[in-house]
Parts: sequence; structure tokens; C-alpha cells
Amino acid sequence: MTTHTWTLLITLAGAIVALIVLINSRLKFHPFIALMLVSIVVAVVSGESTEQIAESIEKGAGGILGDVGITLAFGAMLGKLLAASGATDRIARAIIDRAGERSLPWYMAGAAFVIGIPMFFEIGLIVLLPLIFSVAQRLRASGKHTGSPYVLLATPAIAALATLHGMVPPHPGPLIAVEGLHAGLGTTILIGLVCAIPTVIVAGPLYGRWIAPRLAVDPDRELVAQFTGGTSASTPARSEESSGQGDGRSSHQSGVPVGRALAAVLVPAVLMLLRTLGELTLGETSALRHVLDFAGEPVIAMFAGFLFALFVLGYRRGTSPEGTRQALTDSIKSVAGILLIIAGGGTFNQVLEDSGIGKAIESVASGAHLNLLVLGWLLALLLSFTTGSATVGIVAATGILTPMAQHMGSVETSLLVVAIGAGSIGLNYVNHAGFWLVKESFGMTLGQATKSHTMIQTLVSVCGLLMALLISLFV
Repeated sequence: MTTHTWTLLITLAGAIVALIVLINSRLKFHPFIALMLVSIVVAVVSGESTEQIAESIEKGAGGILGDVGITLAFGAMLGKLLAASGATDRIARAIIDRAGERSLPWYMAGAAFVIGIPMFFEIGLIVLLPLIFSVAQRLRASGKHTGSPYVLLATPAIAALATLHGMVPPHPGPLIAVEGLHAGLGTTILIGLVCAIPTVIVAGPLYGRWIAPRLAVDPDRELVAQFTGGTSASTPARSEESSGQGDGRSSHQSGVPVGRALAAVLVPAVLMLLRTLGELTLGETSALRHVLDFAGEPVIAMFAGFLFALFVLGYRRGTSPEGTRQALTDSIKSVAGILLIIAGGGTFNQVLEDSGIGKAIESVASGAHLNLLVLGWLLALLLSFTTGSATVGIVAATGILTPMAQHMGSVETSLLVVAIGAGSIGLNYVNHAGFWLVKESFGMTLGQATKSHTMIQTLVSVCGLLMALLISLFV
């Protein structure tokens, strides 16, 4: 390798170390600030002119926000409407009500899988907490289960939510990787779901059956009572809902039909999948193909899903317009930080490309004959673990590997997206917000949270990679 190539690789290594230090040091830099600062320093060290640096920042941040930002905003608003209307609660209850004692973990995984399609991990878990608590109380009262019923039911929920959040678009992490690697969206959704199902089974119900008898977890009684209303699994904001204030939901709106709730969840995913089917079966001149291409664009699909939910779960049910508008405003506030991190990640990726670092990595990786799926998984795993942000892990790993993925086929690129997403989930520990949400919600010790939450997420990560590698053998 040339001296210049070594210089670029050392610059990249220094950038990664700097990101880790800035985010985890006493300064506790916000990931967006850390990404922007490191990007500028890398550009300067790599020899970019001041004009090029400004252009890289604008192009990187603006490009990724244009591709992902609006889609993410619609996804957040859709998730808020689903939760506020009781749609997610109805889906979960419809699934759980059909379960026997032994099949409860499997049905809980199914409920979390459906709810996890449009919702972030933390939001999905909060939505499911009332159901987990109430069903666990019922299971404990039956006396038919040894160990903690809370762990038994929480494990499949965590596994399903984490798997979808990291591996399946239209969640922001995988969507960023899809855009950065120029992967086919529909193909990635299909492959992500194929990889997700066995992953959830292993890390969810199967691991839950094994770990539940080994953990004596008992959440705070007052917290359980708050989430269950003492006797039923009502939603956390029950007092606001009964008055028809806060999230725009009135007391008569709890009975959302299951079919309508499912339709609101699945509209975006179905439109994206139809686009892929159209690309595979219809000619480029077909009018139907053009319609499906338009409707299946991520921003259009999410917008369509949002409008559908707004009508059938909001205005049609007599929701207060003012309450709905406030709920949607709150949903945007909740993802503002993620949008900034995505913008910073886009800048970092653009600087890597403009400075020539990406090509240097491509040269080294090609000579070392590294498996790109394993490399992408490992980069995302280490960056996510050390920075405490799965999004940082995905955007950085995507930027590093983009030059090497340019000549990959559609399926191979989608497998790389899944591998990177799976890597970002693993080793979820004390510097991740999700770790503390699980620990405090279920009253766990640090050791218990490690054996449950961290281990679940790591199992998801490893199983996701293994599934991607298995599929790659047949491609």
C-alpha cells in the first residue's frame, strides 16, 4: 500500500476513536456534534479545501435527510396515531386472547412483531408494557409457571422489537443503509423479514423459556399498578385518554377494530412490497408498474400509511383535531435527536467518500479477502457498542463499506444492509437508552438486565448475521 493509503486509514482509525471518546468521555458530546466535529477534522486532515468541506457537509446532511428524514417523520407520526388510538393495544390483545398458557411467549412475540413494524424499539416496548404486566400477573396467579413470568413475556417482546428496529426497513437504521448502499427497498424488506423470523424465535420464546426460571425479577408494584390500572392492561396515559385530552383520544375510542388497526400498521410495508413485485413481474412501460413505483417510494408509502391512520383512527372516530395536532407535534419532538444524528452521519459518510478514505478501505479489504457481511456486522457492532448509538454504528459502517458495495448485486446489497443492522443491535449495554428502559421498567439489577436485555439483543445480532450468511450461500 502507498503512504497516502496508510495515512487515510490511520485518519479513519483516529476518527473512530475520536467519536468513541467524544461521546463517552466526561464531555458527553451529543452524537450529532461529535459526528460533525470529527467529519470536519477528517476532511481537513485528508486535504480537502474549505469549499469542498462546506459542500461535503451540505451534500451529506441534506442528501440523507432528504432520503430518510421525511420518511422517519411520517413513521413517528404514524406510530403516535396507532398508540394514541389504542390500535396497537387492540392488535396485541387480539393475539394474546387466543393464546394458551404455554403458547403465551409465542403470541407475545407475534404481537411485538406486528407492532414493531412501524414503531421504534423504545416506543414499542412502552406500548407493550401494560400488556406484559397484566398477562404476567394472570400467569403468576395461575401458579403454572416457575420463575419470573415478566421475563418470560418480556424476552420475546424485546427480541421482536429489536430485530425489526435493526434489520427491517422502514425503520431509520436499515433505511439509512438502504439509501447509502443503494439497495432495493422491497428486496431488503423481504430478506429482512426472512432473517427476522428465525432470529426472533431463537432470541425470544426459546431463550425466554430458558432464562425466565433463572431470574427472580419482580417489577415495582406501584409501576405495575400504574400500567395495568390495578385490574386491566390499560394504557399508561389513561387519565388523559378518559378526558379526551393530551393525545387526542377520547374514552369511547378504545374499541378500535382489529382489522382496521392491522391495516394501519401494514399499509406502508405492503405498498413497498408491491413496488418490488411490480419490478419483478411488470415491464418498464407498464402503467401499473409506474403507479406501483410511485406508491412504493418510502416517503410516499409512509405518507399514505399516515393519512390512512389519520382518517380511520383519528377523525373518523371523532378525535379532537386540536388533540391530534398536539399528539403529532409531540411525535416529531421525540425523533428530533435521531434526525440530527442521521444528518451528522450523512456528513461523515460524504467526507469519507470525498476524501478518498472509502476507496482506501476498499483496496485493503479487497486484498485481505474479507467477507463484507462479516465486516459490516463487526464494524456496526463495535461502533454501536462503543458509542452507545445503533444509528451511529449503522451510518458509519455504511459509509465505510459503500465503495465496496458498488459492484454487488441487489440481493447481496440487501444482505449487507441486514448484516450491518444486525451488528448495530448487539452488545446493547449501559451506554444505550434501551438498556436502562428495560432495567428500570422491570426492576432488574444490573446483572439481571445484562443476562436478559443485553443477551437478547446480542442473540438477535448473531442470529441475524448467521441468517444473512446462510442466504448468501444460495445467492
